[in-house]
Amino acid sequence: MSWDCGLKYMFSVSPALQQRSKCILPDKEDLSRLEMVQRLAKDGCRFLQNHGKGQEKASEPQSDEAVRLCLTERGHSVLVLQRVSSEQPAPSASARGGGREEARNRRYMVVSGTPEKILEHLLNELTPDDDRGTAQGKEPDTLLDDFLLTYPVFMSTSDLCQALLGHYCAKRHRGKEDRKEALERKQKLLHLVSQWMSLCKGFLRDDEHVKLFVKTLYRYVVDDLYEHPALEKDVGELQKVYQLHRRHTVDDCSPQRKGKALFHQLSLKESGLQSRGTQRDAKEALCHVYITMDSYLSMRAHPGVVARELVQAVAERMDVPQGDLVLVAVTYPGGRLLLQPQDRVFSSSLRSVGRLHVCRKDLGEVLNPFPDNSELQHRTARMLSLNTWDVAVALTDFDWTIFDSMHEQELVYFTFSRHASSHHTMALELLLQRCNDVQLWVMTEVLLCPTLCKRVQLIKKFIKIAAHCKAQRNLNCFFAIIMGLNTAAVSRLSQTWEKIPGKFKRLFSELETVTDPSLNHKAYRDSFKKMKAPKIPFLPLLLKDMTFIHEGNKTFHDNLVNFEKLHMIADMARLIRECQKDHMGNGITQKSSSDVRAYIDYLHIIDNQQTLFELSHRLEPRA
Repeated sequence: MSWDCGLKYMFSVSPALQQRSKCILPDKEDLSRLEMVQRLAKDGCRFLQNHGKGQEKASEPQSDEAVRLCLTERGHSVLVLQRVSSEQPAPSASARGGGREEARNRRYMVVSGTPEKILEHLLNELTPDDDRGTAQGKEPDTLLDDFLLTYPVFMSTSDLCQALLGHYCAKRHRGKEDRKEALERKQKLLHLVSQWMSLCKGFLRDDEHVKLFVKTLYRYVVDDLYEHPALEKDVGELQKVYQLHRRHTVDDCSPQRKGKALFHQLSLKESGLQSRGTQRDAKEALCHVYITMDSYLSMRAHPGVVARELVQAVAERMDVPQGDLVLVAVTYPGGRLLLQPQDRVFSSSLRSVGRLHVCRKDLGEVLNPFPDNSELQHRTARMLSLNTWDVAVALTDFDWTIFDSMHEQELVYFTFSRHASSHHTMALELLLQRCNDVQLWVMTEVLLCPTLCKRVQLIKKFIKIAAHCKAQRNLNCFFAIIMGLNTAAVSRLSQTWEKIPGKFKRLFSELETVTDPSLNHKAYRDSFKKMKAPKIPFLPLLLKDMTFIHEGNKTFHDNLVNFEKLHMIADMARLIRECQKDHMGNGITQKSSSDVRAYIDYLHIIDNQQTLFELSHRLEPRA
């Protein structure tokens, strides 16, 4: 049945719907709660009552889960919404107008839709009151946050920029849009852009489409200032975010604005985005320099590191004259490139030029870092002399420096486009590599320890370091140490483990319980929830959860974006943000001694499993 367009005066909320659209309603009673009718009736849409249920069931109350709204255009579904109850308390009727309280308590979650309709619905759902003050303690709108975190799954940044410019310049399709509506529409879009840039600035800084988009949008806003002076505040926000500069001149303004007041004369500095801080340049990379065919030094390196600096670091760490060494990059498929002292090691994407090897100058002899037993004894003595708490602090500082620079959107890029967008997942990949390095480092230290009594001391030390990492809320490193001690090459050393004191065995058993994978890692999840932020999660498990969501749910249903799946993906990504926050001043970083940091920053690691097992059997041969 058709409903008179006079209903538009009885209802208040308007989603993104176009002229000649059609909606299917589950029940006539739901009309009183829908937030859609005003815009639909205004735009000449038709509502049809769904007669799929019998009359005897029509009067039964329906749960929120049963109420879905489907928008179709030209016979195809373009947007599916589901009614949900707002978890946020509704403002008082006197403050908002009594007729809107029910509307705010009844919201619609996006189930699926085309990218354009999802964006249109999102913009219509934003309200001027919500636009202001989200940074003043309010939780950001979930739909907005979900969209900004997951949009790379279903549209490119270039497409999003074009869509946003189109919405800013669009006129309502039925008649002339009044001035208030136009101002509100522009303010909503500018708020969305501000949130987008604030959330994703690290990924967008070098995108040429974004640079052009920002300059174009800024000029549009400046040209609208005379007609909409209220946009002056939004211009200020744009200037604050993009480091743009006010110019009291008309030289760069459009001809139609030459006579306007100087107060509104603004222009875009072409290098606005360029002037922002180069966050990526401040990051450090994790560099592997092989000193034998199956072992390497894992070390910190700045992006502009040159071959001479790496050779110097290896020479100091291995106590070898620097003049005897050269750096060679082994490239696929087996080529050898001799790096000159001033050659840069990393490309702009922080990828090394190849597998790096330090060799003798004749290029025919690799280093032999431990030619005799006395050097092994010295190595073990140095490790045993380090304070366990300081070692844990140094490990946590290293991990936190990387984790704090990690963006939650890296999980999305890693899960959905691991190979195509690897330059967006640098911090995540570094943390995963660091976890693997620490595990191998634990194995290497234990298996290179030649005497039984010192090997027992070393294992005791690693158990204490693991406990300290857990106390410092560094679960990534905690897991790595426990897994290193539990590997077959170390756990088979029965004579060594028999000598471990009982209290250390009990402590190790307690720590192992946290890493128990049974019941979907329930012990770890329970323990992690109780920890205060900031904290570093065990990232491989987080990626496993993301992969299960990705593989277990289709990204598209009937050519519509499955936004229910993206809600779940965004919830997982937001965990990174929550872990990085320091609401109560629970700082995770502490100071450690320079000697400990120097040791932890240059871990010597054997990554060949066969070599590790050979060392294990050499220490304790098979019976």
